[in-house]
Amino acid sequence: MPSISLTDLVTAVKSKAAELDAFVYSGADITVSQFASMQTAKSGQITFLANPKYGNQILDCEASAIVVDEANWQKHKNACQIEGVIVSSNPYAFFAFASQVIERLASQQTAPSHHPSAIIDSTATIETGVQIGAYCVVGVGAKIGANCILGSHVVVSDYAAIGERTQLYSHVTVYHGVQIGRNCIVHSGSVLGADGFGFAPYQKRWVKIPQTGTLIIGDDVEIGANCTLDRGALGNTVIGRGTKLDNLIQIAHNVQVGEDCAFAANIAIAGSALIGNRVQMGGKAGVLGHLTVCDDVVISSCTLVTKSISKPGFYSGVYPFQENAAWEKNAVSLKRLNQLREQVKTLEKQIANNGSL
Repeated sequence: MPSISLTDLVTAVKSKAAELDAFVYSGADITVSQFASMQTAKSGQITFLANPKYGNQILDCEASAIVVDEANWQKHKNACQIEGVIVSSNPYAFFAFASQVIERLASQQTAPSHHPSAIIDSTATIETGVQIGAYCVVGVGAKIGANCILGSHVVVSDYAAIGERTQLYSHVTVYHGVQIGRNCIVHSGSVLGADGFGFAPYQKRWVKIPQTGTLIIGDDVEIGANCTLDRGALGNTVIGRGTKLDNLIQIAHNVQVGEDCAFAANIAIAGSALIGNRVQMGGKAGVLGHLTVCDDVVISSCTLVTKSISKPGFYSGVYPFQENAAWEKNAVSLKRLNQLREQVKTLEKQIANNGSL
């Protein structure tokens, strides 16, 4: 397993996030090969302390190196036996960037290769350093950027384009003309660029509307397993730079998702919805079609957005969880809510006219 010195690790992280304060306090030449928790880390591994309440675990930690903030290091350094120390203003963020560096090191140990069972059209463009796994299909005019990794059974259809250093895990399907940016990750089973759900009613039957747009995915996007992102009907479906999607997410045709969004599992966004930048959505949330959600909105799990949101904030719309017997009684009252509202309005008018009931 490849290893990296603490000095080189800090340098590599700073190249990714120049504003992240970090320096090697001790053990500059110590090499590490992977991250591990403070409880399980062994020699040759690096760990991190992000939550002060776990600070005492430093005392028994067997890691070769640790990432810690200044305050916690000053508190524990006299009792700490770990030789290599990186001090960072944000140990958790450093861990995230450093993990990418170490993972990339490991992937570079595998020589670029095209499995003999892969089917690659002669008109496809394959840049240097690309790994193509068993039974992959790369279609007419497709473009695969440098240092991409295609797992087994990946399909990159005609004229699709994959940016450099993007990884598609096994059984990912990329439809024709789809564009994926650089440094993206797409997990197994996801389908990118399938037809949107477009049908016109005609004489009591449905007539298919050809989906002539495509899907455009920006740089640094991660897409979980078994997601479905549809192509546009006329324009394009767009996923902005840095957005992260969990597993089992449905993005319908012509949806526009901004940059640095984070969506948890089982979310569904209906056609032509516009989602701003830095929007966060909890699991099983949904947005109806043609609505707009502005920047910096947080939407709770299981919330269904039924009208546009124009003000940043935290939004919820979940019926409270409770024991079934109580829920049944409240559900009955909920059915009569409009009737009760009209009764209250009548009583308010009576009070206003008569001064009393």
